[in-house]
Amino acid sequence: PFARRAPFPELMSRYVSLELGYGVPKDGWRICLAHEFKEKRKPFQAKDVSLSNIVEHIGLGVRYLKWWYKKTQIEKKAPFIDMFRAIPLRQIYGAPLGGIGGGTITRGWRGEFCRWQLNPGMYHYKTVIANQFTVCLRRGGQTVYQQVLSVERPPTLQGWNWGYCGEYAFYHALYPRAWTVYPLPGQNVTLTCRQVSPVIPHDYQDSSLPVAVFVWDIENKNDYPLDVSIMLTMVNGSGHKDDKSGGHWNEPFHLEKAGESVSGVLLHHCTTVNPYTLCMAAREQVDISHQTAFSPKGTCGVLWGDLIADGRLDSPTGSSPPTQKGEKVAAALAVGCPVPAQGHNDLEFSLAWDMPNITFGSREREHVRRYTRFFGTKADAAPSLSHHALTHYRLWERSIEEWQRPILQDSSLPSWYKSALFNELYFVVDGGTVWTELPEDSDVSGGLRSEDGGLPAQPAIIKEYGRFAYLEGQEYRMYNTYDVHFYASFALIMLWPKLALSLQYDIAGSVVSCDLTERLHLMSGRNSPVKVKNVVPHDIGDPDDEPWQRVNAYLIHDTADWKDLNLKFVLQVYRDFHLTQDTQYLQDMWPICQAVMESEMKFDTDGDGLIENSGYADQTYDGWTATGPSAYCGGLWLASVCVMCKMARLVNNEAAFQRFRDILDRGSAAFDKLLWNGQYYNYDSSGQDLSNSVMSDQCAGQWFLRASGLGDGQFQAFPKEKICSALKSVFDLNVMSFAGGQMGAVNGMRPEGVPDHSSVQSDEVWIGVVYGLAAIMIHEGMLEEGLRTAEGCYRTVWERLGMAFQTPEAYCEKGIYRSLAYMRPLKNATMLCPAEHIPGPDWCG
Repeated sequence: PFARRAPFPELMSRYVSLELGYGVPKDGWRICLAHEFKEKRKPFQAKDVSLSNIVEHIGLGVRYLKWWYKKTQIEKKAPFIDMFRAIPLRQIYGAPLGGIGGGTITRGWRGEFCRWQLNPGMYHYKTVIANQFTVCLRRGGQTVYQQVLSVERPPTLQGWNWGYCGEYAFYHALYPRAWTVYPLPGQNVTLTCRQVSPVIPHDYQDSSLPVAVFVWDIENKNDYPLDVSIMLTMVNGSGHKDDKSGGHWNEPFHLEKAGESVSGVLLHHCTTVNPYTLCMAAREQVDISHQTAFSPKGTCGVLWGDLIADGRLDSPTGSSPPTQKGEKVAAALAVGCPVPAQGHNDLEFSLAWDMPNITFGSREREHVRRYTRFFGTKADAAPSLSHHALTHYRLWERSIEEWQRPILQDSSLPSWYKSALFNELYFVVDGGTVWTELPEDSDVSGGLRSEDGGLPAQPAIIKEYGRFAYLEGQEYRMYNTYDVHFYASFALIMLWPKLALSLQYDIAGSVVSCDLTERLHLMSGRNSPVKVKNVVPHDIGDPDDEPWQRVNAYLIHDTADWKDLNLKFVLQVYRDFHLTQDTQYLQDMWPICQAVMESEMKFDTDGDGLIENSGYADQTYDGWTATGPSAYCGGLWLASVCVMCKMARLVNNEAAFQRFRDILDRGSAAFDKLLWNGQYYNYDSSGQDLSNSVMSDQCAGQWFLRASGLGDGQFQAFPKEKICSALKSVFDLNVMSFAGGQMGAVNGMRPEGVPDHSSVQSDEVWIGVVYGLAAIMIHEGMLEEGLRTAEGCYRTVWERLGMAFQTPEAYCEKGIYRSLAYMRPLKNATMLCPAEHIPGPDWCG
């Protein structure tokens, strides 16, 4: 059956070796290093807008072009969304390195260092070809084999032996770990490189560290012993133009602490903004040697010859001189060990990057990263970080295995599901993520203090656990985009609940604040305030500006009139309380919930207990117009009113309970009368030609109630039989009548079985929405349908389109995708909550 297909069928079709590697798990995402993806998609750009949509949005186009020109050509800044320079698809990415919020370095599945986010929230996509692992095999004092472990054949570094045959090797990812298995042709030796990052649920210390460990397991199947060396080479920099800015320098180091010694090389990258130190290191239980500095241009034959001579490097003492402008510098670290005949040994490397103090694009304020609480702010922590990583990574792995084991050992769950569940979590770390300490002079309350129905200036949870922010997407550069975080937030609340609550306090403080500066909104062409009081912000800012201080980087719509943002705040507040039972949090948030619901009331223009959409795209589907009561916003409204009833009871506010109970009763009746058509809820109640489209996300309100332990009995907003009927319609039409039932659920489908092409978003598949749709299907007893729906998306993204570790917001049936590396697919965690519907661990702690 569809849900039980063999894992990795096409991705491993070119793999010729029989080697399975050392300790590689069965489940995950596996790909042969020689694989080539047949399908090459293009990013959605302005030219892909249909003629009818161009006519409808001509004003937006002109205003965006003017704004884009001013931003890029005059201000010399990067637009928060760049419709003219979308990132092209590179089908190369593997699991990112590092913990949460300290910056990330992504390695490709072929081993390249190719995606960098060291400056907070700002990405650049450059493969640094000199960053490589090389193996040297020696027998009886003679080198018999030396090979760069890369399938590339670059035009530079010609003195090295490139072109490892990828058909012998494979990559396997089960985030936050990954394995690459290299059988060495003709040598009877297999190397397995295990990559470990400290991404550990419910851990708020080591999970913040900017480090990774590479463990090389060496299997010698010969009848004679070998000496094996692995060399890591790294450029001082990230492939950015500032690598040549001059003043960078390297030095060897040695650190002994608690009976353990580590040695390596520090690469000091001395830029004027956000300087940092890279550090490669190893434990002194093995033979360690280094080359402090070499130029990564030309043939680099001297370094190659140094290793080939005796499996070691020269190990000069002292630091290298600072680079001249226009010059790059690199370093190398070699680690060696004997491997007995028919035996095994292992080698370890750590890679750390220390950028403790950061500024965002405005350069107005300095922030300190979370890990400085444990390793200091003096930019001298790289040796200690390396020491900690090399002496603690086995504990990290034990915690990771304990967390993942119940899922991996559950034979009733399909293999693709296990891969999706863990590998999609990469975005928590690689979403331009920042995790900072709260400055002592900060006031997150928005000016309204607790005694006046607001918040403390410094809520205890932010003081203790810091501030957290992640981007809407690597291409949609806004932090904590709230309409999307609504979907993704389950990953945080289930795995790092303190970060989820911290984020909520930040949003709550923004709710009660305002910024009445007038600005042009690109869709309407009207000027309106950046932020008005008692509404939830769209986002907390652009990393190229000053996040937290200047919110709402998004300026396409005036989101003060969006219908979903306030509701999503209320729903998350109760969901968070339900999962954490944090009564202080509930008490702090209750007045904020009352304030945003009061603001939302104005959208019920006819007083029937149900809000109306305003005839434009006034919600997360910001290119898909809704008019009057709609299935999506109306459903979220009823769910929010329902949780207000529940919270009113919890805080002993009977008057509020009665008020919201009355609204819920009237609103539910209006929702059924205006939107239910006997089979599903119509897209909206406008009566226009396409108002009876089938929306895949029409049960979003019920999904959130279910995931919060509500949705039936006294706290029910939707009749179960209607939800089940609607989900069956969505499965039959949006899933099975689209792309042969193999690509998930299209956002909008006509009842006659063709996609709704009325907007740029109605005929897209949104991967995060599909994962949530699968969750509500599973919660309502449609297990087989839910798994099939989600599997279509997973296999499309990870196996067909080559979008591993860059899951986009959307793709169409053919040709294009939109917004790579996006937040919403983190919603896949909801397929586990509530846990009784799918066997699995209690992720909620």
